[in-house]
Amino acid sequence: MSLSKSLLAVLAAGLALPALAAPETFAIDVDHTYPSLEFSHMGISVWRGKFDSTKGTIQFDRAAKAGTVDIEVDAKSIDFGHAKMHEHAMGPDWLDTAKFPTLTYKGSLKFKGDAPVAVDGQLTLKGITKPVMLKINSFKCIDHPFYKKEACGADAEGELNRADFGMPKYAEGEMGKVKLRIQVEALKQ
Repeated sequence: MSLSKSLLAVLAAGLALPALAAPETFAIDVDHTYPSLEFSHMGISVWRGKFDSTKGTIQFDRAAKAGTVDIEVDAKSIDFGHAKMHEHAMGPDWLDTAKFPTLTYKGSLKFKGDAPVAVDGQLTLKGITKPVMLKINSFKCIDHPFYKKEACGADAEGELNRADFGMPKYAEGEMGKVKLRIQVEALKQ
């Protein structure tokens, strides 16, 4: 076989290969995504709050077992179910929403087998960016019966020290630890 025929055979074989899967984009379902946080109140109880306004995208490449997360949270949407705590959370000792109206989280999905098990990311809070790893406790995709497209959901959690993000008041010991939980659903675009 001549060199040109060999080259044509290789090219033809390459064209017959199945197409590789491309990354898919999923938009955060704003009605079913609520990041939340919890922290000790003087060591005698636990305060919990959730953010009511979140948007973003998730890029997901099943074949490459890779993906990215890009989330933006409206800091003013925090809800503790307690007016005085809400007021305190908006102030300069905490989220300082007048200066920093959004929180962002950007990261890379980490896989074990076919499923993502963690997000290795960077949280920006009060203008300070620090690494925050999120463990994915559950992950599942379905054909959504209402939207008639693929939907994926996850439950993830992580932890940070609030003093690292410019919130040193009452941050000694256990009171400085903030647990993050993120229940997220996203729809394929």
